[in-house]
Amino acid sequence: MLARRLFSTTRSRLHENPLGLPRQGVKAPTLPRAQRGLPTKMPITGVKHVIAVSSGKGGVGKSTTAVNIALAAAGLKHKVGLLDADIFGPSLPSLMNLSGEPDLSEKNGHLIPLQNYGVKCMSMGFLVDKEAPVVWRGLMVMKAMQQLLHQVDWGQLDLLVIDMPPGTGDVQLTVSQQVVLSGAVIVSTPQDIALIDAVKGVNMFKKVNVPILGMVQNMSLYICPNCNHSSHIFGHDGAADMAKKMKIPLLGEVPLHADICQLSDAGTPIVVSQPNSSFTQHYQQIAQRILEQLPNP
Repeated sequence: MLARRLFSTTRSRLHENPLGLPRQGVKAPTLPRAQRGLPTKMPITGVKHVIAVSSGKGGVGKSTTAVNIALAAAGLKHKVGLLDADIFGPSLPSLMNLSGEPDLSEKNGHLIPLQNYGVKCMSMGFLVDKEAPVVWRGLMVMKAMQQLLHQVDWGQLDLLVIDMPPGTGDVQLTVSQQVVLSGAVIVSTPQDIALIDAVKGVNMFKKVNVPILGMVQNMSLYICPNCNHSSHIFGHDGAADMAKKMKIPLLGEVPLHADICQLSDAGTPIVVSQPNSSFTQHYQQIAQRILEQLPNP
């Protein structure tokens, strides 16, 4: 049985329940104040593996990469979910062509993920109007993230891919300190300015004892859609060299091409709309290399 919920950013919210979920069933885990400095990591019910796809800087194609990795893993016959952890700038609804407010389970009041292309999805973008800003301070953001992690009914999943917001702030700490992560994937362009922040992301996950599954060099080169001429407009092998220097795997390289961008904007990611393309093969190889590092995915 399903129930409906009402959410409005204009209504006042208590910091302990920013999503306004009903107070019934199993609540999100809480910790005594004296223990909050060292949170206890908890698994997500029904989920075998959780990975974070992260970047130090915005604009490097992290969300597009996360979505296509998830779809590629689903194409390999795995049960996959996608969680958009960007509270302020969610992009999953557009990338996965999903809209509407999630239903609630009458059993425990948890959110029921929306689904498309065989992947279950949850995002703050499903809970607010497309043009409505979320104007919350850190405490509300952290609690909302905790609810999205532990008060969503994912069912049984082999893999949950978390599309992290850029940077190393509240959301990154909440996820990495309160969830059992199987590993993190760092996305960067070859550009020096992006790599500076990517290194910070790697070091943050190391600091909280999250394994680094590898780095993806996105926009490795530009391919002209008219003549197929290629050019390294963001530099050459910057992320690949950085991965080697930091002794972490290079999971793959994805070129910059109009098809990837346009299909993502249309809500038809290239992995599902052009399953036989060379670009899809890049994402499939990256997903396979990630899965090979996870026990019994």
